[in-house]
Amino acid sequence: MLSRKRNERAPAHPDTSLIARGTIIQGDVRFSGALHLDGQIVGSVLAEEQGAVFTLSESGHVQGEIRVPHAIINGQVRGDIHATERLELASEARVTGDVQYRTLEMAAGAQVNGRMSHHSADTPRELPAPVLLDAEAVPA
Repeated sequence: MLSRKRNERAPAHPDTSLIARGTIIQGDVRFSGALHLDGQIVGSVLAEEQGAVFTLSESGHVQGEIRVPHAIINGQVRGDIHATERLELASEARVTGDVQYRTLEMAAGAQVNGRMSHHSADTPRELPAPVLLDAEAVPA
């Protein structure tokens, strides 16, 4: 999405909610489908379905935790971000808090003041036992 031309838009999710610039919501916001935030949320942003997408425009602000599968951030976040699938940080993104992601796309200019950690959905692999070589078979 970040690599698209400026006048090109990603296809809209059929169930998109918009919180307009100038709107301030105090309290947690739970959503399904897609949520586009141009305003401000003082509280947590929580997705209720696996395919949910949260978009924070450059005029948007979140003061609280974000827990979503897919987040596109281009505004200000004061709190931790947990993106279970994909996190896109655009050039105007300013995050003060820890960030957890599975896949990360970060544009030049984006800022994160906190820890960044990758979380894989794969289960840890067990390495095979080492093969011991016969000392006589190894050339000196």
